[in-house]
Amino acid sequence: MGHIDPRAEVREFLSSRRARITPERAGLPAYGGNRRVKGLRREEVALLAGVSIDYYVRMERGNLSGASDGVLEAVSRALQLDDAERDHLFALARAADPGPRRRTTPPTTVRPVVQQVLDAIRDAPAWVRNGRHDIVAVNHLGRALYSPVLADPRRPANTTRFLYLDPAAPDFFVDWDRIANDAAAMLRLEAGRAPHDRKLIELVGELSTRSEVFRKRWASHDVQYHRSGQKRLRHPVVGQLDLNFESMELPSEPGLTLNVYTAAPDSPTADGLKVLASWAATQELAQPRSKNP
Repeated sequence: MGHIDPRAEVREFLSSRRARITPERAGLPAYGGNRRVKGLRREEVALLAGVSIDYYVRMERGNLSGASDGVLEAVSRALQLDDAERDHLFALARAADPGPRRRTTPPTTVRPVVQQVLDAIRDAPAWVRNGRHDIVAVNHLGRALYSPVLADPRRPANTTRFLYLDPAAPDFFVDWDRIANDAAAMLRLEAGRAPHDRKLIELVGELSTRSEVFRKRWASHDVQYHRSGQKRLRHPVVGQLDLNFESMELPSEPGLTLNVYTAAPDSPTADGLKVLASWAATQELAQPRSKNP
């Protein structure tokens, strides 16, 4: 995978979203029993969005250049896009803008004060990632929790590479299928925001080449946010941990997200985290702490 083609991204994203909306779901009459398209027709989307058929056809062929926010909002409503899908459409439109492009590279390090904040979180695993899912900083307990991921000698370690390419991943992530699907959708969202990120392109190319499962999920063009929820991990030292997580973007560090895992009070997982902390302390006594996650 040498590059991300913005026009192809637009074309495939819009057509895949249109295919999932039936006339009944859109509140339109379905005339005739044999529809030759899956989901809505282009003219039906144009009707719902209040734009001409020719204009919508041009959009779905990959040309979003000059599309106003009002038109993008109308198409988002017509296709019943959720927040992540709507933001992805807007990101694709920005990428199609022929004006000057500011290319940014997601950070792979954090300022010392961010590491200090992580280290101040003593009773919960916490780590910072960029949009490519590189682990760029981690606290004491987070390093212990994600020890199977960090066992890869490459730095920065990447959670999605571990998910799809490491044979230990399905055992570590109890709900591997769901988490792997989420990771591919999150990377697709990042690709819309940063279509010129060379390292992201290389990562997607590596995963697409080496994992048929990733290749299929990438081709679905699904996107989603990953802001909070539950994650079940089967740690090789302490067994299963049923964790809650919160993901928070760092306003002072654009492109970086703080992830914090917690356990319900007085639960087996809370006890497991205490055991994990003790194990981590013995590991750190046995070997010097690396400066890298």
